[in-house]
Amino acid sequence: MIREVIATGKTVAIALENGAAELGKTPDQVQHEVLEEGKKGLFGIGAAEAKVRVFIPETPAIRAVEFLEKLIENMKLHASVEVVSETEEEVSLNVVGQGLGALIGRRGDVLDSVQYLATLSANLGRPGYYRVSVDAQGYRAKRAETLCGMARRMAEKVLKYHRAFALDPMSAYERRIVHAECQKIEGVTTYSVGEGADRKIVIAPQKD
Repeated sequence: MIREVIATGKTVAIALENGAAELGKTPDQVQHEVLEEGKKGLFGIGAAEAKVRVFIPETPAIRAVEFLEKLIENMKLHASVEVVSETEEEVSLNVVGQGLGALIGRRGDVLDSVQYLATLSANLGRPGYYRVSVDAQGYRAKRAETLCGMARRMAEKVLKYHRAFALDPMSAYERRIVHAECQKIEGVTTYSVGEGADRKIVIAPQKD
């Protein structure tokens, strides 16, 4: 991510606009330092353009993006980081490119670890908590769709056989998806058992 440029223009204001545009931002989204004031000169003689250093101030979101970009570089992946959405409390990032299986891992376990580390980077040295969500090639949306389908099928078995069924261990994020989907199905309830990486969801008949 390019965070700083040197820009010129007939005036400081124009130079600032040029620099902000080069960074893909508006003037109110950047900060600047005046390096040289512009000079009108006399009949064009001695005129000089204004020069400013335009930069994007460091934010938790930027720290998360820079962490991901450095990780991608170290992993030698041909990919880039997109900012899907950003607020003062959280940022959603998506890695796009080719051959991202190593970044996603088995059932997203590597992606979850990357998200955790990106969150640590974003919150380094700041009070409060800034939430970071990391996806890769839309994996999480596809995985959520798969989990919802599995939850519905298991719920049907629970209702058919009137007994509880345990699913494979999942991350907290995936368990929330299954819990939420099963809440839409009348006659079943869910709860979690186990500890740490072995924690799993049980789908059971709802008691009267």
